[in-house]
Amino acid sequence: MTGFPIYRPRRTRATENLRAMVRETTISVKDLIYPIFVVPGNNIKHEIESLPGNYHWSIDRLSECMDEVAALGIPAVLLFGVPSYKDAVGSSAWDMQEPVQQACKLIKAQYPDIVIITDVCMCEYTDHGHCGVLERGCTVNNDETLPLLAKVALSHCQAGADMIAPSNMMDGYVRVIREALDTNGFNHIPIMAYSAKFASAYYGPFRAAADSAPSAGDRKGYQMDPANSEEALREVALDIEEGADVIMVKPALAFLDVVQRVHETFNRPLCVYNVSGEYAMVKAAAAKGWIDEKRIVMETMLGFKRAGAKMIITYHALDVAKWLQGE
Repeated sequence: MTGFPIYRPRRTRATENLRAMVRETTISVKDLIYPIFVVPGNNIKHEIESLPGNYHWSIDRLSECMDEVAALGIPAVLLFGVPSYKDAVGSSAWDMQEPVQQACKLIKAQYPDIVIITDVCMCEYTDHGHCGVLERGCTVNNDETLPLLAKVALSHCQAGADMIAPSNMMDGYVRVIREALDTNGFNHIPIMAYSAKFASAYYGPFRAAADSAPSAGDRKGYQMDPANSEEALREVALDIEEGADVIMVKPALAFLDVVQRVHETFNRPLCVYNVSGEYAMVKAAAAKGWIDEKRIVMETMLGFKRAGAKMIITYHALDVAKWLQGE
């Protein structure tokens, strides 16, 4: 490479138009997926303390949120439910009268162009807070959990979901869900697999929002060790072999090396989850006036895209969409 003074990189940084002309990575509103928490009850719009700017929504007020999502051009939402009841096997997760299923019906009827993605897991729905059927204390029985996950996914499709996003990290979960959907007339529904989901400390605010913290023990027996990246590649490969249409790395910010490796290794659309702890830290620092929130968030979004993400699940989605529109 010819160096200074022949080549001067600053020449193309002199004005905003020049910088835009050579910019390698861009953010679009179409990259965004907005997570929404739906709850039982009526007339509920309750700000989530650990996720300021995000709310618990009852179904009768969900259109207020969806109107803003639609107006901003955000293409997809990811639904999480807080159920009206819990039990040992999480049976409320496939109850057609519960908030996620009812939200699917409402969104499909009123906002048909918005992609409905639904979380498939058990932790919000079990009385013990683990992601499946328990045995021997806090150990999840993998194979007994799989048919329950299939029941949840099928109920979401029947309610109108456009994509299933199983986050449970059970071995074989993609195959079992794919087979259940295919044999029940939903072979057109894609699966977004939480392929590399780490046992992370960054999930704390979400567990408060979804009332999903385990009552005892932890999830290190099924979520991945944050020290492992080779294992992440094996997990992604397994999910693709079993039928995953979209793959995910979660969390995103502390695992950008994994995001890049997955992007470079596999020919599948890649999603990252900008998780609750990442969001909450930015919000807390911004509230103190210690950071420029807009610049920090947009720089983070660029980092995800630069590493290879095609889609970004983020609690910042509404703000990012507004900033992209120049508000």
